[in-house]
Amino acid sequence: MGIIGGKWKSVILYYLIEGSMRYNELQKRMNSVTERTLTLQLKKLEEDGVIQKKIFNSKPPLRVEYSLTDFGETLIPLLKSISDWGGYVVENYAEVN
Repeated sequence: MGIIGGKWKSVILYYLIEGSMRYNELQKRMNSVTERTLTLQLKKLEEDGVIQKKIFNSKPPLRVEYSLTDFGETLIPLLKSISDWGGYVVENYAEVN
């Protein structure tokens, strides 16, 4: 849980299942996350070897994309299961709370 725990890491990883994304794409999908939080979480996931940052600087402006590493891809079944469970809870227990 140290690697994917917290409010935003699993959300970031879930979106990266679809493939590489630029910072702005992630931020648009996660509209309630602050820039600082997103930056810190991406940095931590990169340090843990779960995602990789690729910098394209062939011509300005600088372009950065994030994607899952091979290690990060091992989390895909877990992330999908968590997502499926969340959908189940919303459908069946949303009225309880």
